[in-house]
Amino acid sequence: MSNSLYGPLPDVAEDAGYSDPPERRGFFTDTSVCIGCKACEVACKEWNAVPDDGFTLTGMSYDNTGALGASTWRHVAFVEQTRPHQVGDGDETRWLMASDVCKHCTHAACLDVCPTGALIRTEFGTVVVQEDICNGCAYCVAACPYGVIDRREDDGRAWKCTLCYDRIGDGLEPACAKACPTDSIQYGPLDELRERAATRLTALHEEGVTEARLYGEDENDGVGGAGAFFLLLDEPEVYGLPPDPVVTTRDLPAMWRWAGGAALALAGGAALSFLGRR
Repeated sequence: MSNSLYGPLPDVAEDAGYSDPPERRGFFTDTSVCIGCKACEVACKEWNAVPDDGFTLTGMSYDNTGALGASTWRHVAFVEQTRPHQVGDGDETRWLMASDVCKHCTHAACLDVCPTGALIRTEFGTVVVQEDICNGCAYCVAACPYGVIDRREDDGRAWKCTLCYDRIGDGLEPACAKACPTDSIQYGPLDELRERAATRLTALHEEGVTEARLYGEDENDGVGGAGAFFLLLDEPEVYGLPPDPVVTTRDLPAMWRWAGGAALALAGGAALSFLGRR
């Protein structure tokens, strides 16, 4: 990868034979340098043979994909803002652009609810769907706190970003990161990406961009930290992201305990009633 505002970025192998020990990998998406070119969307579709979403603009700025889904594994959001000018009178208009993707959560609700084992955690810490095992039950669709996973209408199975598992297994970058011309999308070991993101955030704050913030990097958040996190220039809601995502299966253990207790109580009551009649 070429030099960027981050300085020299680590090279990624361009051929098979990658032999470093597996470690958790992920994405850092710096929206402050996203130019909205959609190269990531196109590269994702081309490499993974993802169907098109249609070629009609939604009416929401320059967006023809709308949101993440079974046929949109990368989605570039365009947000037009009008706000009071920070210097002088009047208003100013700015663009916020961000390439969204599956978060590959540390605590992934989709994994918890999948009844067939179609969803698995890979050796890189990513979450993928094995389409040949998916039965289309859609439990994962309802469980995802980000609304990432969806089913295709033609076959009913669930689909989402795999973080290009076939590429990273051979030491290559995911297709979206490889195609990004500004290094807005960065791929690598998650710990290194978090350090790089913290450095970038500090630099932006020193430049006066005080609204810049990181999203999804906190290991103490409701999903245990995301495997794909972001540097944002406004509140998460502005980008269509939940402000406080929580793994939707967090209460399942307590619910099962209460259900088990209730079942035992009913069984005990039935047994006492039967013995009392005798």
